[in-house]
Amino acid sequence: MTSSEVWTEDTAKRYDASSPEMFAPEKLDPTVDFLADLAGSGAALEFAVGTGRVGIPLTTRGVPVTGIELSEPMAAELRHKVDEATLPVVMGDMATTRVSGEFALVYLVFNTISNLRTQAEQVECFRNAARHLSPGGRFVIELWVPPVRRLPPGQTAVPMSLGDDGHLVFDTYDLVTQECTSHHYWHEADGTTHYASGNFRYIWPAECDLMAQLAGLELEERYADWNRAPFTADSESHVSVWRKPTSE
Repeated sequence: MTSSEVWTEDTAKRYDASSPEMFAPEKLDPTVDFLADLAGSGAALEFAVGTGRVGIPLTTRGVPVTGIELSEPMAAELRHKVDEATLPVVMGDMATTRVSGEFALVYLVFNTISNLRTQAEQVECFRNAARHLSPGGRFVIELWVPPVRRLPPGQTAVPMSLGDDGHLVFDTYDLVTQECTSHHYWHEADGTTHYASGNFRYIWPAECDLMAQLAGLELEERYADWNRAPFTADSESHVSVWRKPTSE
């Protein structure tokens, strides 16, 4: 078992509704298009498949998708949407769990690799992706760039969402360990406030490239988003693609 937090039944039931922007066509369609293009006629493996936000529409594009998921409540929410034959799910963590067969594509979306809370586990995640890839296959991650430039001396918190939709988010950072905690506050219709937090370890793009190198993968592309916008010093996120060489 890795140091990832296991999402509870309450969190799983709230998950889809808590991030409606991630299900919007302008966000989801480019994600699925990008991944389907890389998978081609091959199969895909999604680490931390969750409730199937990306995996399910990818299967409708004709890409066979298998998921790995640590949280049984999250997998149960997915299973309300599609059956096992449509999208098989293997329970386990994304750093060590093995699935039979080889894949043209392994992918991680929505900052999920940072759920692994140590550098060693994140390295093992890259290695696990490489083990599942066929020669020439790709590993793709979507990850935010830590906004630590917003932190003046002595400050540890960054506002990420100011609650216009009733959802207020502050992230607190430890710049020594690269640990981060997201603090979420929801204003409910009955006037109460719901609080939840999640713990992560952020990774810089260059650190990701070194992890990929340790796993025998080569950087192929890096963009600011799924629409392939150029990645710059001001980009707040990146979509990175590493390729497994066709020969050792």
